[in-house]
Amino acid sequence: MADFLMPSLGADMEHGKIVEWLVKPGDYVRRGDLVAVVDTDKTVMDVESFQEGVVAELLVDLGETVPVGTPLARITQTPAEVGAPRHEAPPPRAGAAAVALTAKEVPPIAPPVRHLAHRLGVDTARIHGTGKGGAVTRADVEHAVAARPSAAGRVRSSPRARRLAAELGVELSAVSGTGPEGTVSVADVQRAAARHPAAGTAAAGAPGAGLPEPAPEAPAAGPPVSLEEPSEARERVASLRRAIGSLMSRSKKTIPHYYLSTTLDLRAAVDWMQSVNAQRPVASRLVPSALLLKAAALAAKEVPEVNGFYDDGGFRPSASVHLGVAVALRQGGLVAPAIHDADTLPVGVLMEQLRDLVSRARAGRLQRAEMADPTITVTNLGDLGVESVFGVIYPPQVAMVGFGRVLEQPWAQNGMLGVRPAVVATLSADHRVSDGLRGGRYLARIDELLQKPEDL
Repeated sequence: MADFLMPSLGADMEHGKIVEWLVKPGDYVRRGDLVAVVDTDKTVMDVESFQEGVVAELLVDLGETVPVGTPLARITQTPAEVGAPRHEAPPPRAGAAAVALTAKEVPPIAPPVRHLAHRLGVDTARIHGTGKGGAVTRADVEHAVAARPSAAGRVRSSPRARRLAAELGVELSAVSGTGPEGTVSVADVQRAAARHPAAGTAAAGAPGAGLPEPAPEAPAAGPPVSLEEPSEARERVASLRRAIGSLMSRSKKTIPHYYLSTTLDLRAAVDWMQSVNAQRPVASRLVPSALLLKAAALAAKEVPEVNGFYDDGGFRPSASVHLGVAVALRQGGLVAPAIHDADTLPVGVLMEQLRDLVSRARAGRLQRAEMADPTITVTNLGDLGVESVFGVIYPPQVAMVGFGRVLEQPWAQNGMLGVRPAVVATLSADHRVSDGLRGGRYLARIDELLQKPEDL
């Protein structure tokens, strides 16, 4: 039996709160399956299992905040290992045998199907799987949803949406769902609560009956309506600011920063991007940020002194480039989740992953690995009109790259003056690991890569 512990989801994380269990006692989990949703000072993240086996017991209640390293659940051995000989094995805990299901008793289900079922509020234990070996398929989950009796008045909704609706007095039957097959999501409940403060009483009749006129929509650029009381929302933002401030203060006190900057000529990159975009649908067209991120990742692979971690008094270079991307949260603060193996991804794939990462970061649906293992972080404030940014290194990383706004600038070359698109690139690096020579080489390599964008 092994304990599933509250993981560390970043260098500044000291505790976390369980806001949702994605498994229950008796469920079979594999390595990488999502088992819980954890709320930290920065964001809400999905946490995966590091063990394979059967969930024997949940040790932490919903809403409980515990320190990093606290046991959250107990997982028994896999059925294949139960009969294996063990040396000096302790006597089995009472009731453990009842939880240690055999392989035939555990309905096979792939993680994506499990998460779909959870999102739609379907109990997979009640589904007869029609897949190979009795596996529960996506079609089985969808059929279970369609088979729900309408007379019961059950509304398709996620567990989190149902809990929030109950807390806010929102009648789910009066909410229009925007999720798969009309599923009511947290965002739908949020909008309903914002428009109809008295929804709990107004929605007692037929859907929509007696509801007040909707309040004007907030500007698209504004912050979302908080699902917490104003004092709780303010405290959450304050807590996030304290966590960021504490980490950045430690970074400046313990890391000897040095800073470099250069202006990158983007004429070749922009020309190539425009020619590629002419053959792509609008939704999948590239933006300069994708090229800058890919060049930053490739250069980090070639200049390892900027890619890795400084801990235990020494530098530990990383064999992989997990590119952390600074994302501004709508309620305030920053997170920097990672695009894994960014140096190996085609530019188009990297662009898709960037969009997905930003969307999930702002929705509070990041995964543990995305927060725990960035090897170098990039911040890009060009969309805000910032021309250059010198970041603070996120420990235990040893470098941060900054990109500003892409601007048309006068450019002299071979005695000729013209106008070219250009961007200021900056590097904040750890002097214990590298110096101006290696840092300069890193920025120069980014420039070289952008001159041959077709090779990115």
